[in-house]
Amino acid sequence: MSTVAAIGERDRVCGLALAGVVVLTAEEPEAAREAWRGLPPEVALVVLTPRAAEALGARLDTRTPLTVVLPV
Repeated sequence: MSTVAAIGERDRVCGLALAGVVVLTAEEPEAAREAWRGLPPEVALVVLTPRAAEALGARLDTRTPLTVVLPV
């Protein structure tokens, strides 16, 4: 079964855990890149904060999960 993950600043993503989302907090750009590299294969959708999306940059074009970026 596919799962949903969220990567970003704790205050922006922690509430998503209430909906069953796997929350990976990343306050710094390198933490966002590390969280992305560590995503389990069953993750089908990744919710990103704008800062996490900026940190990931081109990686978003080369990975299978669908991604969505939260509004600013």
